Amino acid sequence: MTYVVTEACIKCKYMDCVEVCPVDCFYEGENMLVINPDECIDCGVCEPECPPEAIVPDTEPNAEKWVEVNRKYAEAWPNITRKGEAPTDADAFKGMADKFNNLFSPNPAKR
Repeated sequence: MTYVVTEACIKCKYMDCVEVCPVDCFYEGENMLVINPDECIDCGVCEPECPPEAIVPDTEPNAEKWVEVNRKYAEAWPNITRKGEAPTDADAFKGMADKFNNLFSPNPAKR
């Protein structure tokens, strides 16, 4: 089992999860984070730290798509090991539906 980040993270990107990850398996895109499923040790400490509840175990229904999204972008985006600033408008996007199709950016974070 592994944990993955779902579309609930898009445009929210609070990054509380990054601070607690013992293996630094988070990668940062322009408007969301992903977990490298091959690096995740399945500890689950990140899941309760996510305000929009975007992190789920890969055993959840519909998680298979997110395993592939997380794997693909973990290979392309930079690793993040410290919490950064969440977008100032993050709360406005929390709970919004269909964010992947409408708002997702494949670009890496600009640091």
